[in-house]
Amino acid sequence: MAEAAESQAPPGPRGTAGPKGTNRWGRRAGVLLLSALPMLAGVLPATTQAASAASGTAPGTAPAAAHGTATAASTTATAAHEAAAAPSARTGTGSRTARISVNEVTPSIPEQGDTLTLSGTVTNTSSTTLGHLRLAPRIGPTLGSRSAIDQAARRKGYLSGADGTEVAGGHSARLSGLASGVTRSFTLKIPVSDLHLGADGVYQLGVSLTGRTRNRPYDQVLGIGRTFLPWQKSSSGHPTKLTYLWPLISTPHVTARTQPDKQQTPVFRSDKLAEELAPGGRLQQMLDLGKDLNVTWVIDPDLLASVDTMARRYRVHRPGGGPDDTVAGKGQEYAKQWLNELQEAVADKEVVALPFADPDLASLAHRGTQVPGALSSLGQATTLARETVQTVLHVKPSTDFAWPYKGAVDSSIVDVATSAGAHNVIARSDSVRETGLSYSPTAARPIGSGNTALVADAPLSTAFEGDLSRAGASSLAVQRFAAQSLSLARQAPSRTRSVVVAPQRMPTVSQAQAMAAGLKALARSGWTEPSSLADAAKAKPDPGARRKMPAPSSYPASLRRTELPTAAFEQVRKTKEGLDDFKRILSRADRVEPPFATAIDREVSNGWRGDGSAARHYRDSVEKYLLELRGAVKLIKKSDITLSGREATIPVTVQNNLAQGVDGLVLELRSSRVGLDVGDPKRVKVDGEHTQSLKFDTAAKNNGRAYVYAQLYTEDGERYGKVMKFQVNVTSITSTVLLVIAGGVLLIVLAGIRMYTQRKRSGPAPDPDAPLEQPDGDDSGGTSGGDSGDGSEDTSGNDGPEDAGPEEAGPEDAGPHGDANDTERESDNPPAAGEKVDR
Repeated sequence: MAEAAESQAPPGPRGTAGPKGTNRWGRRAGVLLLSALPMLAGVLPATTQAASAASGTAPGTAPAAAHGTATAASTTATAAHEAAAAPSARTGTGSRTARISVNEVTPSIPEQGDTLTLSGTVTNTSSTTLGHLRLAPRIGPTLGSRSAIDQAARRKGYLSGADGTEVAGGHSARLSGLASGVTRSFTLKIPVSDLHLGADGVYQLGVSLTGRTRNRPYDQVLGIGRTFLPWQKSSSGHPTKLTYLWPLISTPHVTARTQPDKQQTPVFRSDKLAEELAPGGRLQQMLDLGKDLNVTWVIDPDLLASVDTMARRYRVHRPGGGPDDTVAGKGQEYAKQWLNELQEAVADKEVVALPFADPDLASLAHRGTQVPGALSSLGQATTLARETVQTVLHVKPSTDFAWPYKGAVDSSIVDVATSAGAHNVIARSDSVRETGLSYSPTAARPIGSGNTALVADAPLSTAFEGDLSRAGASSLAVQRFAAQSLSLARQAPSRTRSVVVAPQRMPTVSQAQAMAAGLKALARSGWTEPSSLADAAKAKPDPGARRKMPAPSSYPASLRRTELPTAAFEQVRKTKEGLDDFKRILSRADRVEPPFATAIDREVSNGWRGDGSAARHYRDSVEKYLLELRGAVKLIKKSDITLSGREATIPVTVQNNLAQGVDGLVLELRSSRVGLDVGDPKRVKVDGEHTQSLKFDTAAKNNGRAYVYAQLYTEDGERYGKVMKFQVNVTSITSTVLLVIAGGVLLIVLAGIRMYTQRKRSGPAPDPDAPLEQPDGDDSGGTSGGDSGDGSEDTSGNDGPEDAGPEEAGPEDAGPHGDANDTERESDNPPAAGEKVDR
């Protein structure tokens, strides 16, 4: 009991009572506690049984002395010990004074005759110097259940009995004084035979540091590091068939934007994909580690398409720049090498292709089913996935598996997942919980309609999550993974079960390395053997395993908060409809549809989980670019016009700034006033980077102002672009004005005819070289009134041709003493005022 106390206080000097009789009261407390042990054992049998289970021993069974198993009484002190350890942890004293990290256990799964090597570091986390230090390996009791393994992994501080005893045989190591904050490495070698391992199972293995501090100058446990040691002396007759999914998935990288060149050079969001493909990058490590493992490759075809595009030529959006501000990408060589190595790695392996861009099935089931057309894209993404993998990797993938985010499923998610043709849904056991079985059943569960749920084992699937960048964390994850697999196999050793492991979608480099180390360790074990995912789906299910999927209300709230909102699916629908209208008018729709269609698939990817702002920005960028392209085909703004007359022509110009021709649009004018007819709609066909002017014949019934609205439509009647509005002012002409204009025109025509007739009658023109003749007397006056050929009389006065009476003598009838002279005489003698003149 004294060893279980966190303070581990030593007795005072002989003959002294210590401060205020501390030893005396301590002895009394010890006597009282010892006398109370039988009563505690009788009153709290349940507590004793729980403690025995935690230590890996059956109730009523004496623990093995070689393992230093704690007594039942010492185990019941666990709660009090943990409570006492908390304040000491805050002050950096007690069994948390130093941090022990077991960074490597070699071999991970030992066999008889092996020598176990434990290497790691010890760090003084207190504010005082540590002295008289000794590191020693400790072997604890067997952990009889999977929950016991989890409890041991979570325990902090030293717990006597539960942490076993030091391994005998002189395997400890002395350390010199350790100042505050100093870290020192260590290596301990222990023959497996010295561990005195008994029955097959999982043992807790630890390294403890014993030493002294200035305030407590006596030997005490200052820190302990724990790990697990799976032990099986002989191979099992019914090994567990284990299927491990090896995911090659990334976040969306390619935008909808392309360069206007012939190759349509794509634009990437950033060059982070090149970093993942570079030596030491995440995807490069996943490939390099996975090619030596017996795993099932689960691939997002969007990643393959992105890398294949990167291997040629691509542009990268400049951070902080405008939409068209890009720079050349630099990952071509990394992309080529990665694709070549991947083709070799999967040549004879099982490949599962997720729907293109790994759509978020849970978000779609919970938020998108009410949006028209949301489910239709899922089947298209599955078809595109198959084609992409065959084209890039030259292998035929399986597209019969759906994998919801983190394996969390409910009935609505299963319905959505199977609607696209997948007959197998990969779930996880912390979502589909067992209630009637004492062991982990086979993964396959028939769920009706010919569909199967593959329930992955949650402890094994989550074994490599978290920060594993520290060596100690990585090593502990590997040992815990191996321990869990052995504990699972020992649950029902007489059964052959099929287990699926579905890890996180995008492991970090350290997580991937730990995953590979764990699988390599299991390759040495005799309790598992690799299996394909297809075989796991065909395995005979356990009769008592749960087959009913949870209700949607049971979906974890923490995951529901990270789902895509309904507004996201509405925006996707709007973008798809805009794309459908746009591609109908293009002469080369194949240059526009693929970049946008794949970008729309990426908008609902699982890759946006936990990053809603990035998802929203990506959707906005796709929609904005589509509007930008649609806006390149537009009506040129028209100023207000005036129409003089009841009939006229109104020209309207359509501009096409795209690099390709446009056909399939209809231009329609509409007047705001009934009295103005603006003509019939006209078909629009414009070559790339050209304009077309369309003329509309108009007819006005009355004067006035009207607004005319010009609108482009697709052939199926959908509006295209914005309406253009301009004002038309109609000025109709009266009948009087029309008569005046007509009279003036007739006068000009008649005058021309008269001039022509007079010139014809006057004969040939006089010879300019002939001698001049003197006129006789006053006969010159007659010629002045005659036809001189200049029509001067038609330009003076108001006598127009239409006013000349039939009895009026023309110039050709006037003699030397005719009416012309009379007119002149009357002109020479004007009448007096008030005198009547007869004309």
